[in-house]
Amino acid sequence: MSERYTLISTDSHAGLPAERYRDYIDSRYHAAFDAAQAEAEAMRRLAETDEHRRFLSEWNSEIGHHGGMKGAWDPEIRTKEMDHDGVAAEVIFPDADSAGVGGVSKTPFTAGLGSTGDDDAEMTLAGAWAHNRWIADFCENSPERRAGVAIVPVHDVDAAVQMIGWAADKGLRGGIMIPTKWGRLPSYNDPVYDPVWAAAAETGLPVHTHSGVGPDEDDYGFTPGLVSIYATEAYWWAARPLWALILGGVFERHPKLKYVIAENGAWWVPDIISRMDSKWEGDHATRKFGPSAFRSGLTMKPGEYFDRNCWMAASVMGDIEVERRHRIGVGNLMWGSDYPHPEGTWPHTRPWLADRFGRVPQDEVRRILGLTAAEVYGFDLDALAPHVERVGPTVEEIHGAGAA
Repeated sequence: MSERYTLISTDSHAGLPAERYRDYIDSRYHAAFDAAQAEAEAMRRLAETDEHRRFLSEWNSEIGHHGGMKGAWDPEIRTKEMDHDGVAAEVIFPDADSAGVGGVSKTPFTAGLGSTGDDDAEMTLAGAWAHNRWIADFCENSPERRAGVAIVPVHDVDAAVQMIGWAADKGLRGGIMIPTKWGRLPSYNDPVYDPVWAAAAETGLPVHTHSGVGPDEDDYGFTPGLVSIYATEAYWWAARPLWALILGGVFERHPKLKYVIAENGAWWVPDIISRMDSKWEGDHATRKFGPSAFRSGLTMKPGEYFDRNCWMAASVMGDIEVERRHRIGVGNLMWGSDYPHPEGTWPHTRPWLADRFGRVPQDEVRRILGLTAAEVYGFDLDALAPHVERVGPTVEEIHGAGAA
Protein backbone atom coordinates (compact mmCIF):
# COMPACT_ATOMS: atom_id res chain seq x y z
CA MET A 1 0.00 0.00 0.00
CA SER A 2 1.26 3.47 -0.89
CA GLU A 3 2.74 5.64 1.84
CA ARG A 4 0.66 8.45 0.40
CA TYR A 5 -3.07 9.09 0.57
CA THR A 6 -5.22 9.40 -2.53
CA LEU A 7 -6.88 12.74 -1.85
CA ILE A 8 -10.04 13.42 -3.87
CA SER A 9 -12.02 16.57 -3.14
CA THR A 10 -15.73 15.93 -3.61
CA ASP A 11 -16.56 19.58 -3.11
CA SER A 12 -14.62 22.09 -5.19
CA HIS A 13 -15.85 25.03 -7.25
CA ALA A 14 -15.06 26.73 -10.53
CA GLY A 15 -16.47 29.62 -12.51
CA LEU A 16 -15.65 32.48 -14.85
CA PRO A 17 -15.47 36.25 -14.59
CA ALA A 18 -18.78 37.64 -15.81
CA GLU A 19 -17.54 38.98 -19.13
CA ARG A 20 -16.18 35.55 -20.10
CA TYR A 21 -19.43 33.72 -19.28
CA ARG A 22 -21.04 35.85 -21.97
CA ASP A 23 -19.22 33.82 -24.66
CA TYR A 24 -21.01 30.65 -23.53
CA ILE A 25 -24.51 32.11 -23.46
CA ASP A 26 -26.85 31.81 -26.41
CA SER A 27 -26.75 35.20 -28.16
CA ARG A 28 -30.49 35.77 -27.76
CA TYR A 29 -29.89 36.11 -24.01
CA HIS A 30 -26.98 38.55 -24.22
CA ALA A 31 -29.05 41.65 -23.45
CA ALA A 32 -30.67 39.97 -20.46
CA PHE A 33 -27.28 38.78 -19.27
CA ASP A 34 -25.77 42.26 -19.50
CA ALA A 35 -28.67 43.75 -17.55
CA ALA A 36 -28.47 41.05 -14.88
CA GLN A 37 -24.73 41.56 -14.44
CA ALA A 38 -25.13 45.33 -14.14
CA GLU A 39 -27.78 44.82 -11.47
CA ALA A 40 -25.62 42.28 -9.62
CA GLU A 41 -22.66 44.68 -9.62
CA ALA A 42 -24.84 47.51 -8.29
CA MET A 43 -26.12 45.26 -5.51
CA ARG A 44 -22.59 44.18 -4.67
CA ARG A 45 -21.50 47.78 -4.27
CA LEU A 46 -24.49 48.56 -2.08
CA ALA A 47 -23.72 45.59 0.16
CA GLU A 48 -20.04 46.48 0.66
CA THR A 49 -19.03 47.31 4.22
CA ASP A 50 -15.77 48.26 5.89
CA GLU A 51 -15.76 44.84 7.57
CA HIS A 52 -16.10 43.05 4.24
CA ARG A 53 -13.40 45.19 2.65
CA ARG A 54 -11.06 44.30 5.53
CA PHE A 55 -11.81 40.63 5.00
CA LEU A 56 -11.09 40.92 1.27
CA SER A 57 -7.77 42.61 1.97
CA GLU A 58 -6.75 39.86 4.39
CA TRP A 59 -7.95 37.04 2.10
CA ASN A 60 -6.28 38.46 -0.99
CA SER A 61 -3.05 38.85 0.96
CA GLU A 62 -3.28 35.22 2.10
CA ILE A 63 -3.83 33.76 -1.37
CA GLY A 64 -1.98 36.32 -3.48
CA HIS A 65 1.16 34.26 -3.95
CA HIS A 66 -1.03 31.28 -4.89
CA GLY A 67 -2.37 33.03 -7.98
CA GLY A 68 -5.30 34.54 -6.13
CA MET A 69 -8.70 33.45 -7.40
CA LYS A 70 -7.47 32.79 -10.94
CA GLY A 71 -7.51 29.06 -10.23
CA ALA A 72 -11.29 29.36 -10.37
CA TRP A 73 -11.02 29.39 -14.17
CA ASP A 74 -7.36 28.95 -15.12
CA PRO A 75 -6.59 25.19 -15.25
CA GLU A 76 -2.81 25.67 -15.00
CA ILE A 77 -3.04 27.69 -11.79
CA ARG A 78 -5.68 25.33 -10.46
CA THR A 79 -3.46 22.30 -11.10
CA LYS A 80 -0.60 24.02 -9.28
CA GLU A 81 -2.86 24.62 -6.27
CA MET A 82 -4.15 21.05 -6.31
CA ASP A 83 -0.55 19.88 -6.17
CA HIS A 84 0.21 22.34 -3.38
CA ASP A 85 -2.63 20.90 -1.28
CA GLY A 86 -1.95 17.28 -2.23
CA VAL A 87 -5.25 16.86 -4.10
CA ALA A 88 -5.07 14.16 -6.76
CA ALA A 89 -8.54 14.78 -8.22
CA GLU A 90 -11.67 16.81 -7.64
CA VAL A 91 -15.40 17.00 -8.24
CA ILE A 92 -16.17 20.51 -9.50
CA PHE A 93 -19.37 22.43 -8.69
CA PRO A 94 -20.30 25.89 -9.98
CA ASP A 95 -19.96 29.25 -8.20
CA ALA A 96 -16.30 29.65 -7.33
CA ASP A 97 -16.96 33.09 -5.89
CA SER A 98 -18.23 33.35 -2.35
CA ALA A 99 -19.63 36.71 -1.27
CA GLY A 100 -17.53 38.67 -3.75
CA VAL A 101 -14.10 37.34 -2.88
CA GLY A 102 -12.24 37.72 -6.14
CA GLY A 103 -13.73 38.85 -9.42
CA VAL A 104 -15.50 35.61 -10.28
CA SER A 105 -19.13 35.73 -11.36
CA LYS A 106 -21.91 33.62 -9.99
CA THR A 107 -23.41 31.27 -12.57
CA PRO A 108 -25.59 33.29 -14.97
CA PHE A 109 -29.27 33.79 -14.22
CA THR A 110 -29.15 32.26 -10.70
CA ALA A 111 -28.58 28.81 -12.18
CA GLY A 112 -25.90 27.83 -9.63
CA LEU A 113 -25.88 27.00 -5.94
CA GLY A 114 -28.69 29.42 -5.18
CA SER A 115 -31.07 27.99 -7.76
CA THR A 116 -34.58 27.01 -6.66
CA GLY A 117 -37.73 25.81 -8.33
CA ASP A 118 -39.11 29.33 -8.02
CA ASP A 119 -36.59 30.77 -10.50
CA ASP A 120 -37.55 31.64 -14.06
CA ALA A 121 -37.47 28.36 -15.98
CA GLU A 122 -36.20 29.71 -19.31
CA MET A 123 -33.46 31.92 -17.88
CA THR A 124 -32.28 29.30 -15.39
CA LEU A 125 -31.95 26.78 -18.21
CA ALA A 126 -29.99 29.32 -20.30
CA GLY A 127 -27.60 29.93 -17.40
CA ALA A 128 -27.19 26.22 -16.79
CA TRP A 129 -26.31 25.57 -20.43
CA ALA A 130 -23.73 28.37 -20.34
CA HIS A 131 -21.96 26.96 -17.29
CA ASN A 132 -22.20 23.37 -18.49
CA ARG A 133 -20.63 24.20 -21.84
CA TRP A 134 -17.78 25.95 -20.09
CA ILE A 135 -17.14 23.30 -17.42
CA ALA A 136 -17.03 20.61 -20.12
CA ASP A 137 -14.28 22.60 -21.85
CA PHE A 138 -12.50 23.22 -18.56
CA CYS A 139 -12.41 19.53 -17.64
CA GLU A 140 -10.67 18.64 -20.91
CA ASN A 141 -7.48 19.82 -19.17
CA SER A 142 -6.20 16.87 -17.08
CA PRO A 143 -9.47 14.96 -17.47
CA GLU A 144 -8.27 12.14 -15.22
CA ARG A 145 -8.17 14.68 -12.35
CA ARG A 146 -11.37 16.64 -12.99
CA ALA A 147 -15.00 15.54 -12.72
CA GLY A 148 -17.30 18.40 -13.64
CA VAL A 149 -20.83 18.65 -12.27
CA ALA A 150 -23.54 19.72 -14.72
CA ILE A 151 -26.29 22.04 -13.52
CA VAL A 152 -29.66 20.48 -14.37
CA PRO A 153 -32.79 22.54 -13.64
CA VAL A 154 -35.90 20.36 -13.35
CA HIS A 155 -38.63 22.83 -14.33
CA ASP A 156 -38.95 20.89 -17.59
CA VAL A 157 -38.43 17.15 -17.09
CA ASP A 158 -37.83 16.43 -20.79
CA ALA A 159 -35.20 19.18 -20.99
CA ALA A 160 -33.56 17.82 -17.83
CA VAL A 161 -33.34 14.31 -19.31
CA GLN A 162 -31.83 15.75 -22.48
CA MET A 163 -29.23 17.66 -20.45
CA ILE A 164 -28.30 14.54 -18.46
CA GLY A 165 -27.64 12.67 -21.69
CA TRP A 166 -25.56 15.58 -22.97
CA ALA A 167 -23.54 15.68 -19.73
CA ALA A 168 -22.82 11.97 -19.95
CA ASP A 169 -21.74 12.27 -23.58
CA LYS A 170 -19.41 15.16 -22.66
CA GLY A 171 -17.77 13.11 -19.92
CA LEU A 172 -19.04 15.22 -17.01
CA ARG A 173 -18.82 12.27 -14.65
CA GLY A 174 -19.09 14.54 -11.62
CA GLY A 175 -22.81 14.09 -12.13
CA ILE A 176 -25.64 16.58 -12.01
CA MET A 177 -26.79 19.23 -9.54
CA ILE A 178 -30.51 19.87 -9.18
CA PRO A 179 -32.05 22.81 -7.30
CA THR A 180 -31.79 22.29 -3.56
CA LYS A 181 -35.22 23.86 -2.99
CA TRP A 182 -38.00 22.71 -5.28
CA GLY A 183 -40.07 25.79 -4.40
CA ARG A 184 -43.31 25.89 -6.35
CA LEU A 185 -42.34 22.79 -8.35
CA PRO A 186 -43.49 19.32 -7.24
CA SER A 187 -41.41 17.90 -4.40
CA TYR A 188 -38.76 15.33 -5.29
CA ASN A 189 -40.80 12.37 -4.08
CA ASP A 190 -43.31 13.07 -6.88
CA PRO A 191 -43.17 10.41 -9.63
CA VAL A 192 -43.15 13.22 -12.23
CA TYR A 193 -39.35 13.21 -11.82
CA ASP A 194 -38.93 9.48 -12.45
CA PRO A 195 -37.53 10.07 -15.97
CA VAL A 196 -34.83 12.29 -14.42
CA TRP A 197 -33.85 9.66 -11.84
CA ALA A 198 -33.95 6.93 -14.50
CA ALA A 199 -31.64 8.89 -16.79
CA ALA A 200 -29.19 9.59 -13.97
CA ALA A 201 -29.21 5.95 -12.88
CA GLU A 202 -28.74 4.69 -16.43
CA THR A 203 -25.77 6.99 -17.10
CA GLY A 204 -24.29 6.40 -13.63
CA LEU A 205 -24.19 10.14 -12.95
CA PRO A 206 -24.67 11.00 -9.26
CA VAL A 207 -27.46 13.46 -8.43
CA HIS A 208 -26.46 16.28 -6.07
CA THR A 209 -28.03 18.87 -3.91
CA HIS A 210 -25.58 21.42 -2.55
CA SER A 211 -25.86 23.73 0.42
CA GLY A 212 -26.33 27.36 -0.54
CA VAL A 213 -29.95 28.40 -0.23
CA GLY A 214 -31.85 29.12 2.95
CA PRO A 215 -35.10 30.64 4.12
CA ASP A 216 -36.83 33.16 1.86
CA GLU A 217 -36.09 36.83 2.44
CA ASP A 218 -39.63 37.55 3.58
CA ASP A 219 -39.39 34.91 6.33
CA TYR A 220 -37.31 37.22 8.54
CA GLY A 221 -36.71 40.47 6.68
CA PHE A 222 -33.80 42.65 7.71
CA THR A 223 -34.10 41.85 11.39
CA PRO A 224 -31.56 41.08 14.15
CA GLY A 225 -29.81 37.76 13.69
CA LEU A 226 -30.72 37.45 10.01
CA VAL A 227 -27.34 36.13 8.82
CA SER A 228 -26.92 33.68 11.70
CA ILE A 229 -30.51 32.43 11.34
CA TYR A 230 -29.95 31.96 7.60
CA ALA A 231 -26.71 30.05 8.21
CA THR A 232 -28.36 27.85 10.84
CA GLU A 233 -31.26 26.91 8.57
CA ALA A 234 -29.29 26.51 5.34
CA TYR A 235 -28.33 22.90 6.15
CA TRP A 236 -32.01 21.91 6.46
CA TRP A 237 -32.86 22.92 2.91
CA ALA A 238 -30.00 20.89 1.47
CA ALA A 239 -30.93 17.94 3.71
CA ARG A 240 -34.66 18.00 2.96
CA PRO A 241 -34.48 16.17 -0.40
CA LEU A 242 -32.88 13.19 1.41
CA TRP A 243 -36.02 12.16 3.25
CA ALA A 244 -38.21 13.08 0.29
CA LEU A 245 -36.24 10.69 -1.93
CA ILE A 246 -36.01 7.90 0.66
CA LEU A 247 -39.56 7.99 2.04
CA GLY A 248 -41.03 8.76 -1.37
CA GLY A 249 -39.72 5.42 -2.67
CA VAL A 250 -37.39 6.93 -5.26
CA PHE A 251 -34.53 4.57 -4.37
CA GLU A 252 -36.94 1.63 -4.36
CA ARG A 253 -38.00 2.48 -7.92
CA HIS A 254 -34.43 3.36 -8.99
CA PRO A 255 -32.08 1.10 -7.01
CA LYS A 256 -28.97 2.17 -8.97
CA LEU A 257 -29.51 5.90 -8.43
CA LYS A 258 -26.64 7.65 -6.62
CA TYR A 259 -27.47 10.70 -4.51
CA VAL A 260 -24.91 13.00 -2.87
CA ILE A 261 -25.49 15.90 -0.49
CA ALA A 262 -22.58 18.32 -0.80
CA GLU A 263 -21.09 20.88 1.58
CA ASN A 264 -23.75 20.36 4.21
CA GLY A 265 -21.97 18.58 7.03
CA ALA A 266 -23.13 15.15 8.13
CA TRP A 267 -23.50 15.58 11.89
CA TRP A 268 -27.30 15.40 11.54
CA VAL A 269 -27.45 12.14 9.55
CA PRO A 270 -27.52 9.54 12.37
CA ASP A 271 -30.43 11.27 14.11
CA ILE A 272 -32.70 11.63 11.09
CA ILE A 273 -31.93 8.10 9.86
CA SER A 274 -32.63 6.69 13.32
CA ARG A 275 -35.91 8.56 13.45
CA MET A 276 -37.00 7.33 10.01
CA ASP A 277 -36.03 3.76 10.85
CA SER A 278 -38.01 3.81 14.09
CA LYS A 279 -41.10 4.98 12.24
CA TRP A 280 -40.63 2.29 9.58
CA GLU A 281 -40.27 -0.36 12.29
CA GLY A 282 -43.39 0.92 14.06
CA ASP A 283 -42.59 2.67 17.33
CA HIS A 284 -45.14 3.78 19.91
CA ALA A 285 -45.71 7.14 18.24
CA THR A 286 -46.81 5.52 14.97
CA ARG A 287 -49.60 3.32 16.34
CA LYS A 288 -52.43 5.69 15.42
CA PHE A 289 -51.30 5.81 11.78
CA GLY A 290 -51.33 2.06 11.24
CA PRO A 291 -48.43 -0.26 10.28
CA SER A 292 -48.37 0.63 6.57
CA ALA A 293 -48.24 4.41 6.82
CA PHE A 294 -44.45 4.56 7.10
CA ARG A 295 -43.73 1.58 4.83
CA SER A 296 -45.68 2.55 1.74
CA GLY A 297 -43.56 1.75 -1.32
CA LEU A 298 -40.56 0.72 0.80
CA THR A 299 -39.25 -2.84 1.09
CA MET A 300 -36.23 -1.85 3.19
CA LYS A 301 -35.62 0.37 6.19
CA PRO A 302 -34.77 4.00 5.34
CA GLY A 303 -31.26 3.50 6.72
CA GLU A 304 -30.66 0.68 4.26
CA TYR A 305 -31.50 2.95 1.32
CA PHE A 306 -29.14 5.55 2.77
CA ASP A 307 -26.31 3.03 3.02
CA ARG A 308 -26.87 1.80 -0.54
CA ASN A 309 -27.75 4.96 -2.45
CA CYS A 310 -26.56 8.02 -0.55
CA TRP A 311 -23.28 9.75 0.23
CA MET A 312 -22.26 12.87 2.12
CA ALA A 313 -19.68 15.12 0.46
CA ALA A 314 -19.24 16.64 3.89
CA SER A 315 -16.54 18.98 2.64
CA VAL A 316 -14.68 20.73 5.45
CA MET A 317 -16.09 18.28 7.98
CA GLY A 318 -15.77 19.21 11.63
CA ASP A 319 -14.67 17.18 14.61
CA ILE A 320 -18.26 16.08 15.14
CA GLU A 321 -18.41 14.33 11.74
CA VAL A 322 -15.11 12.60 12.44
CA GLU A 323 -16.32 11.51 15.88
CA ARG A 324 -19.66 10.25 14.50
CA ARG A 325 -18.21 8.65 11.37
CA HIS A 326 -19.25 5.11 12.28
CA ARG A 327 -22.84 6.17 12.96
CA ILE A 328 -22.93 8.16 9.73
CA GLY A 329 -21.16 5.37 7.85
CA VAL A 330 -17.47 5.50 7.03
CA GLY A 331 -18.33 4.34 3.52
CA ASN A 332 -20.89 7.14 3.12
CA LEU A 333 -18.54 9.99 4.04
CA MET A 334 -16.40 11.87 1.53
CA TRP A 335 -14.01 14.76 2.07
CA GLY A 336 -13.83 18.03 0.13
CA SER A 337 -11.62 21.10 0.21
CA ASP A 338 -14.31 23.60 -0.89
CA TYR A 339 -11.65 25.22 -3.12
CA PRO A 340 -11.43 28.18 -3.63
CA HIS A 341 -13.92 29.40 -1.02
CA PRO A 342 -12.33 31.07 2.03
CA GLU A 343 -14.34 28.79 4.34
CA GLY A 344 -12.54 25.81 2.79
CA THR A 345 -9.19 24.23 3.63
CA TRP A 346 -7.12 25.73 0.78
CA PRO A 347 -4.31 26.77 0.92
CA HIS A 348 -3.77 24.95 4.24
CA THR A 349 -5.18 21.52 3.46
CA ARG A 350 -2.24 19.43 4.63
CA PRO A 351 -2.15 20.71 8.24
CA TRP A 352 -5.94 20.70 8.31
CA LEU A 353 -5.99 16.98 7.43
CA ALA A 354 -3.49 16.22 10.18
CA ASP A 355 -5.63 18.06 12.70
CA ARG A 356 -8.87 16.27 11.74
CA PHE A 357 -7.64 12.78 10.86
CA GLY A 358 -4.39 12.30 12.77
CA ARG A 359 -6.00 9.92 15.27
CA VAL A 360 -8.27 8.08 12.81
CA PRO A 361 -7.21 4.59 11.61
CA GLN A 362 -5.49 4.69 8.24
CA ASP A 363 -7.92 2.37 6.47
CA GLU A 364 -10.81 4.67 7.42
CA VAL A 365 -8.86 7.77 6.40
CA ARG A 366 -8.10 6.26 2.98
CA ARG A 367 -11.77 5.59 2.40
CA ILE A 368 -13.02 9.00 3.54
CA LEU A 369 -10.31 10.99 1.75
CA GLY A 370 -10.49 9.28 -1.60
CA LEU A 371 -11.39 5.62 -2.11
CA THR A 372 -15.15 6.05 -1.75
CA ALA A 373 -15.07 9.07 -4.07
CA ALA A 374 -13.17 7.06 -6.67
CA GLU A 375 -15.97 4.49 -6.65
CA VAL A 376 -18.87 6.96 -6.65
CA TYR A 377 -17.48 9.14 -9.45
CA GLY A 378 -15.53 6.59 -11.46
CA PHE A 379 -12.05 8.04 -11.03
CA ASP A 380 -9.36 5.74 -12.44
CA LEU A 381 -6.99 5.07 -9.54
CA ASP A 382 -4.29 3.78 -11.88
CA ALA A 383 -4.42 7.05 -13.83
CA LEU A 384 -4.27 9.03 -10.58
CA ALA A 385 -1.39 7.01 -9.13
CA PRO A 386 1.42 9.15 -10.63
CA HIS A 387 -0.18 12.29 -9.19
CA VAL A 388 -0.65 10.64 -5.80
CA GLU A 389 2.99 9.52 -5.66
CA ARG A 390 4.11 12.98 -6.67
CA VAL A 391 1.97 15.20 -4.37
CA GLY A 392 -0.28 13.10 -2.13
CA PRO A 393 -0.13 13.66 1.64
CA THR A 394 2.04 11.05 3.34
CA VAL A 395 0.99 8.86 6.21
CA GLU A 396 3.58 10.65 8.32
CA GLU A 397 2.18 14.06 7.40
CA ILE A 398 -1.26 13.14 8.68
CA HIS A 399 -0.48 10.77 11.53
CA GLY A 400 2.98 11.87 12.59
CA ALA A 401 6.35 10.15 12.68
CA GLY A 402 6.22 6.49 13.62
CA ALA A 403 2.72 5.90 12.25
CA ALA A 404 2.19 2.24 11.50
